Amino acid sequence: MRFARRGAPGSERVIVEIDGESYIVPPELGDLNGRFHEDGALEHLAGMDASTLSPYDPTGDERWAAPIAQPGKVVGVGLNYRDHAAETGADIPAEPVVFMKDPSTVVGPFDDILIPRGSVKTDWEVELGVVIGRTARYLDSVESAADCIAGYVLSHDVSEREFQLERGGQWDKGKSCETFNPCGPWFVPASEVRDPQALRLWASVNGEMRQDGTTADMVFPVHEIVRYLSQFMVLRPGDLVNTGTPAGVGLGMPTPVYLRGGDVVELGIDGLGTARQRMVQA
Repeated sequence: MRFARRGAPGSERVIVEIDGESYIVPPELGDLNGRFHEDGALEHLAGMDASTLSPYDPTGDERWAAPIAQPGKVVGVGLNYRDHAAETGADIPAEPVVFMKDPSTVVGPFDDILIPRGSVKTDWEVELGVVIGRTARYLDSVESAADCIAGYVLSHDVSEREFQLERGGQWDKGKSCETFNPCGPWFVPASEVRDPQALRLWASVNGEMRQDGTTADMVFPVHEIVRYLSQFMVLRPGDLVNTGTPAGVGLGMPTPVYLRGGDVVELGIDGLGTARQRMVQA
């Protein structure tokens, strides 16, 4: 079972795929937001007879929206892959490097990405996104952290490196530009992901493979990230946590290369689908 949201902005509907067939989720169960997870809609759907649901044709051209509706917050973890830290010349962090992104950066997996005005260093970062399903506050173990995870998404943590690293202050302003977090196409429940530390993730730019890594290379594993974050902030249902990116970003190349208008980024994660975004000058 996996979920998507299809439709124009403001008119999205939730789609569930069960055993290869797609259905429309009853509107009374709500959107793929915090309440959906908090109220047990996943469990309710798992117990339903699929024949009672309205079928949906997934081959149509209806827009793919982000499979997360109105996240309360988006939390990022930087330098969380050993090879990425090495390519940027950074030390392996002793504790997770935490930053925030504006939740409004979350857009659909095939929506355009806007290169900010004045940007010269817009960069790509494929990431495993964690969707919180239960309130996480001062968790005392990685096991309790696992119980707070609703599922996983393919997330693109776009970054403007000059804004992030050369303009003073914290990273947020290089991470929070408009459209800087395409997400999806699928939300996959945690029960459907056998091991979040054994997933291949990749990204290409204009057809040339740039990133090709595995979540096994994370410095801090997924469950530890959720446990750690809960010591400093309350994670609530529907929040998104981006867990870092492997080597191969533009910043880490011997001669750094950044995105320009017309470039196309494609990316994917095992079991979570693939996405494609075109760069457009704002």
